[in-house]
Amino acid sequence: MRDTPLSNCEKRFLLKAIEEKKRLDGRETYDYRNIKISFGTDYGCCIVELGKTRVLCQVSCELVPPKDSRPTEGIMFFNLELSPMASPAFEPNRQSELSVTLNRQLERCLRNSKCIDTESLCVISGEKVWQIRVDVHVLNHDGNLMDAASIAAISALSHFRRPDVTIQGRDVTVFSPEERDPIPLSIYHMPICVSFAFFLEGSYLLVDPCEREERVKDGLLMIAMNKHREICSIQSSGGIMLLKDQVLRCSKIASVKVSEITELINKALENDRKIRKEGGKFGFAESMPKQRITTLKRDKAPVEMTDVEETASDIVNTTETTTEPVPSPVLVGMGTAQVGEGIVNSWGLDEEEEEDDEPQTEDTKTDEVMVISDSEEEEVVILNEVQKSKKTSKQK
Repeated sequence: MRDTPLSNCEKRFLLKAIEEKKRLDGRETYDYRNIKISFGTDYGCCIVELGKTRVLCQVSCELVPPKDSRPTEGIMFFNLELSPMASPAFEPNRQSELSVTLNRQLERCLRNSKCIDTESLCVISGEKVWQIRVDVHVLNHDGNLMDAASIAAISALSHFRRPDVTIQGRDVTVFSPEERDPIPLSIYHMPICVSFAFFLEGSYLLVDPCEREERVKDGLLMIAMNKHREICSIQSSGGIMLLKDQVLRCSKIASVKVSEITELINKALENDRKIRKEGGKFGFAESMPKQRITTLKRDKAPVEMTDVEETASDIVNTTETTTEPVPSPVLVGMGTAQVGEGIVNSWGLDEEEEEDDEPQTEDTKTDEVMVISDSEEEEVVILNEVQKSKKTSKQK
């Protein structure tokens, strides 16, 4: 299913807002959306929310034979899936161009940067090593998938624990978490991707573009960097020519953002470690906000009600009293009244003119009795009571 394209009005609106340094969600040019990191009950399971973009990462391991070229190193495998649940534009069981690009960039960011000690994953040289598999699932797509995927992957790898093993000759014994405490991975640094979107042939720059901003961009620059200001990978797409000063400015911005995100990841890992050690409740269910809908719950109105009586009395005292006398109502006829002199009552004039145009017989005027009643319980009012009494006196 193809995604719905943006209209020309939406494109012009977005580009005009970018020229005025305004964004749809009220952020500044270099601001990130809110980042939330939560861990599951099992080690190596992590969900990252970057605004409305949600990514799930699961890390697993198994013993496999090593590669012939590197018999003493473990194997790292990365897989990123784009499901139709994240966006209707993604097709199931089909590798799109975006999926291939994200997988390659994730491998460059984490595998080629040597952020994990693969030699520590070797069990028996040339025979058995640990294969670490990182599966990234996109739950909701609202732009900047690469940054969310890199944060989720490195957070899950830092949270993961592999089983402990013992070797006796050629026999390998794998212990369960109940028998022995699992062992964390040896991580040297945390590479994190920071994306920059360029608009109007590189004249304007935005950090962390959302999904609508990505549709009108002219180019994209992704920089993978750690907190030590070391660039792990850099990739430019879109066919736009960037100057050296623009790339240097983006690298400086990325160094600041990476240090902030790394501190956020460390805090999330420390909180999860503390809760597990104290025996508290942890997992995705505990990290979700509790939203209860009850009949007694209502939002408080932001109205100051402390000095209502004083304010009301002040308003009454300050108002000017009118000196002109109020005219009393004048009784014009039965059932009508007039307030003030010189006021002509125009109620029902159109209806009276319509009634005059209709021909009426004398019998209906004399013999008709009008009854006004709103309901059965109210009293009945007879208007032609005088004529009725005259007829009865003549009959007598």
